[in-house]
Amino acid sequence: MLDINLLRKDLVSVLARLETRKSPQPFLNADSFQSLEAERKSIQTRTEELQAKRNTLSKQVGMLKGKGEHAQAEAAMAEVGQLKAELDQSATRLESLQHELHLLLLAVPNVPHASVPVGADEHANVVVRTWGAPPALGFEPRDHVDLGQPLGLDFDTGTKLSGSRFTVMKGPIARLHRALAQFMLEVQTQEHGYTECYTPYVVNAESLKGTGQLPKFEADLFAANKGGQEGGPDSEGTALYLIPTSEVPLTNFVRDEIVAEASLPIKLTAHTPCFRSEAGSYGRDTRGMIRQHQFDKVEMVQIVHPDQSYDALEQMTGHAEAILQKLGLPYRVMALCTGDMGFGAAKTYDLEVWLPAQNTYREISSVSNCEAFQARRLHARFKNAQGKNEWVHTLNGSGLAVGRTLVAVLENYQRADGSIEVPVALRPFMGGLTELRGA
Repeated sequence: MLDINLLRKDLVSVLARLETRKSPQPFLNADSFQSLEAERKSIQTRTEELQAKRNTLSKQVGMLKGKGEHAQAEAAMAEVGQLKAELDQSATRLESLQHELHLLLLAVPNVPHASVPVGADEHANVVVRTWGAPPALGFEPRDHVDLGQPLGLDFDTGTKLSGSRFTVMKGPIARLHRALAQFMLEVQTQEHGYTECYTPYVVNAESLKGTGQLPKFEADLFAANKGGQEGGPDSEGTALYLIPTSEVPLTNFVRDEIVAEASLPIKLTAHTPCFRSEAGSYGRDTRGMIRQHQFDKVEMVQIVHPDQSYDALEQMTGHAEAILQKLGLPYRVMALCTGDMGFGAAKTYDLEVWLPAQNTYREISSVSNCEAFQARRLHARFKNAQGKNEWVHTLNGSGLAVGRTLVAVLENYQRADGSIEVPVALRPFMGGLTELRGA
């Protein structure tokens, strides 16, 4: 959530920066905001006047009673009563206005950092660096679907069990998938200093509001228990949702908390399934595992001091890159433009891995600095050196998406006979296996 004081002080500049996100519709209705703000200011001014007058009259009541002027005291008391009624009305309306302003701000995305390239879509993203060279296979590469099916990749059973964009993995490919997740966790915890966490896969609406998925992106979520059906996991009427990423539970660890400055940075990681309805994306990447309703991810979250968040962004991007480098997978780092960034991000780097069958790079990780945007929604603060409460900054990123890494390993390590070489870094997690072959 944006700082409302920033909007009050410099609405024009904020609107101009939001417009660089290139949305077909304005994110903030300036007229509505200004109208609500004008009424709020008017009521607050009137409230202060009424409170001052009430305080003056209350003092007069005591003085008049002390002088024995009871009639005048009663008249003053009656006026105090009238003022209280008007103050109560003002308080009710002010609370309503604050709620309307809050709802208005919940739909407004973060303001892009000054260093973010301006552009309408992914075509304006900027290549920051590349690593590795696409493999010279010497034969026509097969895609991960053809490579994976002999190894136990089963789309038909996934569809039978759950519907389209769900996948079953059996045998060698299930083992490879598990090894990738274990490898990623090992690197992030043992080499990069993250604390491994196990979190619920179902969260309440408040958690999703805190990280920015609600209310704007409810269509992208799977409701696990909407409305609290009797006998369900929550029968008291609280809506529950499957997590779209473990960023949600991990970042919410600090919701409504004031953490010690000395505890920063807080670095958390978790391996979880992620559930996304992919609303509006049908027809895109329908073949294979690139865009699934359920997929696994090793997530990285950092809660940091505001002065350190952009250093942390570079560090976290390096933590994601380290996984690809250890696996020997060619990739590039992209600075996302204003029109391609996520809702809560102030700045984002995407990592794109090389996929031989597509002859292109595809996203495998996204690392974002949300600055204080999520912290305001979460009421997540720390006590600074002066003893004052200050918003933390939050960052999140994939370290990495397990399924897409599986795709990249299959395609980059394929051989002409359809077998797959196991990357050296994964062999300790695969019982020493050096290759995978179909039955």
